[in-house]
This record gives sequence, structure tokens and C-alpha cells, in this order.
Amino acid sequence: MANIIAIIWDFDKTLISEYMQTPIFKENNIEAADFWKEVNAFPDELEKKGIRVNIDTCYLNFLIKYARNGKFKGLNNQKLYEYGKRLNFYNGIPQIFQATKEIVANEPKYKEYDIRVEHYIVSTGTAQTIRGSLVMEHVEDIWGCELTDSVDESGNTVLSEIVYALDNTSKTRALFEINKGVGKRDGVDVNSKLPEEFRRVKFENMIYIADGPSDIPAFSLVNKGNGATFAIYPKGDDKAFQQVEQMREDGRINMYAEADYSKDTTAYMWICNKVKEYAERIYATEKTKLERNTSSAPSHLN
Repeated sequence: MANIIAIIWDFDKTLISEYMQTPIFKENNIEAADFWKEVNAFPDELEKKGIRVNIDTCYLNFLIKYARNGKFKGLNNQKLYEYGKRLNFYNGIPQIFQATKEIVANEPKYKEYDIRVEHYIVSTGTAQTIRGSLVMEHVEDIWGCELTDSVDESGNTVLSEIVYALDNTSKTRALFEINKGVGKRDGVDVNSKLPEEFRRVKFENMIYIADGPSDIPAFSLVNKGNGATFAIYPKGDDKAFQQVEQMREDGRINMYAEADYSKDTTAYMWICNKVKEYAERIYATEKTKLERNTSSAPSHLN
């Protein structure tokens, strides 16, 4: 069985310096603040009527609304994919993806026990935008919100329906899917009863990286499983710094650093050293297990 170290990333404000919708606003001359003001007012309007709203994913309805009324001209899945190419990633992305893999791949003793590093993205953003970005070729799989297209009255192909919505709480479902190997093993889904020893990625071998309080459910699950949790904040953002420091004091995360993954930065060194720590632990455990179950070879009797 593979011994996999999984590095699991949030996306907006974790890998990129802004929200992934920014290129949409720029191309359509829409003020981001106006869009989010309308989105944020929507839950209050419905809750006054006794209707519960998922505040993490209600923005998806506005992507569809703006696509259909022409404010986001021709917005469809192909456009979302193209917008992924315009995203501004933090320094060191995607280089750190390969660097962490090479830590294990370049050490012969780890190959003996099939120890390797995989990267995953779990985001409340649109999966199609992530697919179009430069990190896609470096990750094993992604979880994000999915929408379908349809042809409108004017004959334009635009976004039409939400078919998969991931919020900050349901991100934990994605972690369990990674844990059990959903999509990697036939007949296994998130509700399958699977003993710990047969799970593809143990929680203790996970590193979860995100930017703030919205990821507390995922941080908590990984911490509970003895995995590692890491938060980042933008350079010079005192409010964001105080936020992650409070999360550390509260035991929500193990460590945090400025959002720069370049070689020799705090983020780079912490993540790489955590990979080395995990690899050494897995190696020692597997070596001991093998020695314990290996009997001495028979010899000639005197």
C-alpha cells in the first residue's frame, strides 16, 4: 500500500493574491465591491422570509444571474477556464509543488516503501477556473464548485445551473474522500466503511494550508487526525496577521507565515521540513514493521 503525504491547499488568498473572480470583474468593467455587496445582502433578504441560505455558495447564483442578464458577457465554463490563466499566484507557486515531491522522490530509502507526495486543492471557488490555471498540472485532484452551461434566448452559451457546491464545512467531506481514496479505488465512496489501515491517505500524513477562519472546520479535522495545519497572510496586512496569530493562540493551526512560497522563506521551509518529518516517520514505522514480521533464515544444525 502506498504511503502518501498529502498537501491540501485552499485556493483564493492562499495560492493566489486575490479572488479568482477578479478577471471576470475587470473584463466586464464591474466593481468587485458592488458585486459582493449585492451577494452579501442576498442572505439577509431571504432569511427575513424564513429561508436559510448558504452564505459560502450563494455567490454562484449571481454568476449565473450576471451571465444571463449580460453583465458578465458570455460567461460560461470555457470562459471560466480561460480566466484561470489570468490569475496572479504568490511567489514560489508552482515551484514548491515540485520541490516537495522531489524531497521524497530523490531519497532512495523512501522509494523502498513507496513514500510519495501528492497535492490537492479544495476550494469554494469554481473548479473550472482552477483547471485553467498554471497549478493544474501539478496537482493530483481538485474539489470546487461546478456549474453547467445552456443556450440563452439570444443563442449565447452561458452558465445555467449549479451542480456541485462546496462550502467551508463540506470541505471536510473532500478531506474524507482523499483519506479513503475516493476516485482512486473502485467501489470506494465517502460513506464506505473502511478500516484505518486500508485508507489511502491517513490524516496524520496530511498538511492543510489555508488563509483564515473560514477553513476552521478543515483545520479542526486535520488537527484531530494528528495532521499539520498552516495558515498564510498577505505581506504587510496587519489585520490578517492578527487573525492568523489568534488562530495559532487558539490552537486552530500549528504555524503561519507570510504568503510567499519562494525557496528559503518561512512558508517554504516549514512545509518542506514537515514533508521530511512525515517521510522519516513513515519510513521508520514501515522499517520497524518489516523487521518485526521477518523471521531469521534457517541455518545448519551442529
